[in-house]
Amino acid sequence: MASFLVGLLVVGHLLGLYTAVPLLQLDNALYDARLRFLAPGGVDERVVILDIDEASLAHPELGRWPWSRDVMARLVDTLFETYQVRALGFDVIFAEEDRSSGLAVLNRLAQTELQKNQAFLGALDELRPQLDYDARFARAIEGRPIVMGYYFSASQNELRLGELPFPTLERSDLNGRDAGFARWSGYGANLPSIAASGLMAGHFSPAVDADGVIRKVPLLAVYDDGLYESLALAMVRLEAALAKTQQGDASLRFDPVTLWPAEGALQSIRLGEKDLLIDEASNMLVPYRGGPGSFRYISMAEIWEGRVQASLLKDKLVLVGTTAPGLLDLRSTPVSGIYPGVEVHANLIAAMLSGEPGRLKHTPAATPFIELAAALFLWVSLPVILILLSVLTATVVVAVLLSSLVALNAWAWLQGLAFPLASLLSLVLLIYMTSMVFGLFVEARSRRQFKDLFGQYVPPELVEKMAEDPEKYSMEGRRENLTVLFSDVVGFNPISQALKPKELAEFINHYLTEMSSVIRDSGGTLDKYIGDCIMAFWGAPVSDPHHASNGVKAALGMKHKLYEIRDYCDKRGWPTLAIGIGLSTGEMVVGDMGSKVRKSYTVMGEAVNTGSRLENLTRVYGSWILVSQTTQQACDGSGIVFREVDFVRVKGRSEPIRAYEPMGLEAELSQERLDEIERWHQALIAYRAQDWEAALSLLAALHGQRPIDKLYELFIDRATQYKQSPPDASWDGVTTFETKKG
Repeated sequence: MASFLVGLLVVGHLLGLYTAVPLLQLDNALYDARLRFLAPGGVDERVVILDIDEASLAHPELGRWPWSRDVMARLVDTLFETYQVRALGFDVIFAEEDRSSGLAVLNRLAQTELQKNQAFLGALDELRPQLDYDARFARAIEGRPIVMGYYFSASQNELRLGELPFPTLERSDLNGRDAGFARWSGYGANLPSIAASGLMAGHFSPAVDADGVIRKVPLLAVYDDGLYESLALAMVRLEAALAKTQQGDASLRFDPVTLWPAEGALQSIRLGEKDLLIDEASNMLVPYRGGPGSFRYISMAEIWEGRVQASLLKDKLVLVGTTAPGLLDLRSTPVSGIYPGVEVHANLIAAMLSGEPGRLKHTPAATPFIELAAALFLWVSLPVILILLSVLTATVVVAVLLSSLVALNAWAWLQGLAFPLASLLSLVLLIYMTSMVFGLFVEARSRRQFKDLFGQYVPPELVEKMAEDPEKYSMEGRRENLTVLFSDVVGFNPISQALKPKELAEFINHYLTEMSSVIRDSGGTLDKYIGDCIMAFWGAPVSDPHHASNGVKAALGMKHKLYEIRDYCDKRGWPTLAIGIGLSTGEMVVGDMGSKVRKSYTVMGEAVNTGSRLENLTRVYGSWILVSQTTQQACDGSGIVFREVDFVRVKGRSEPIRAYEPMGLEAELSQERLDEIERWHQALIAYRAQDWEAALSLLAALHGQRPIDKLYELFIDRATQYKQSPPDASWDGVTTFETKKG
């Protein structure tokens, strides 16, 4: 559900149902990063920028800005006559009359105080052409390949300064497709005399995005009933016309501007054989080469002083602009927060003239449909895929998918295609995060269920380990080689009768708690309590290669714990407690078994029954613990010392088994005790060899050494009987028990 809602948010944005501002901001940030990272860099020598910089503004001969039109005229003459520039474009306007020559004052005197002074009037007529700096500048630009600049503005009550050039196209040529165009309410253009003298003119008004960054420039701007070309487009058209004159045309012939297609969404401006790809508002993405300085800058002061090498300007397209902060033409762009506005146009001109595949960028008209289709596909498929994968695999898949989207987008960019990226990246990341959060929630719930399921059987530390990879563990029944333990209180009925109900409950709770802690500390799985009986096993659900030795060590620990429990009982005046423990190792079925009403994680099999029988036989032999031969053999190398107790055939089993008693860890047993165990084994050998005299002699010595050991007394009685009434020839030393209790 979370992934569905996330996808719905992104798809709704793509469908235009609402605007997700964060996605727009992210798209701009990704666009800027991609542009900077994949910008070709270097300096394009075809376009040169003449910089009205601070050094020029401080030059004593150039004077304060705006400079005298006489100065500008001489600069224009110098550029074409001395430096032989190919074409000149102005990223500045000349909207006000130049009064710096004093001609206005002289004209006023000629009309007032000196109107009858013929000498003055004659001299003024001769000087007027030289003192009319605006006319002087107009003559300097007339007939030369120069593009004059102007700007549009959208402020309310905006002034209309100067005179606009003739529009490039009529608004009617748009066929009503101007809905996305910027609305201009004013303009700042050149004086009528200057505008009339200029060969061409182009606006230098960029399209500023909501974040104040210039990423595109409208090649055509709508104002009243006309379409006006940009400074960059006018320079490109001028260059195309100049190229034709080099091919033999006597006069400049400008390629017409044609909108394509004639109807429907605008896609390009056709200029001769060039297709300049634009969006529906005629905006062209600015293909920035890099940061500021991607074009050669030459100070106007150096031009004025004639200190510039001629080859730097000969046959170059030259733009006049400014980097001086005081003239307010520094813009924010994807490549720099402080970027000369004139260089924005230089980037466009150079890219449009380059012919380099992929240099000009555009967003195809079908982009919204492509983006929506991709988003719908990811919205539907990605959540399903992630659900089926592990966290690590899902993370790798998402990382590969994101990398692929970025790489594909970068490849398209190098081909000239500017596809948005934020929506798809955000969709993938949001679906991934919601899936992971949902997965973590499900996993946490599964872990809780898992812990609840196994926690009642398995030690907490094992449950934590199992919960790290729950798929490895299952409650389903399977055959495993395990070790099972049965423990029972000896003579529990008399104890229960001697205690009050509340005391009995306290007694059994304390006993089971203490004994269970020993089992759990050794890694055992508690199976069940049957009254005072405890059933546990080792080796499942967590695999344990040392399940036999861990089970036997747990039994020894229970034996030692019993002494503490006895002290607890003695302080309360409760009966003395004794227990019997039986262990068996072998193949058994382990899993969740029971009825529809109640199930438990338990073990079943012949080896399980053997453990129960051995626990019952502890009373017969007076042993705390009895284990099967398979358990004893599985403890090889564990440091546990065993003594063989008997060769028995228990109820329900045809094959006899050897029963052993673990005496403790070898490192903890005294040498005297180890010698005693060795003499016992010698007595057992003599007993089975029917050497009754030798057996009785050894047994009598052992009994004298340890009279409390019931095992010695039992075998003395058996050997004495067999000495008096020897067994028949078929006797194999096996003791058969016909009942479960022995």
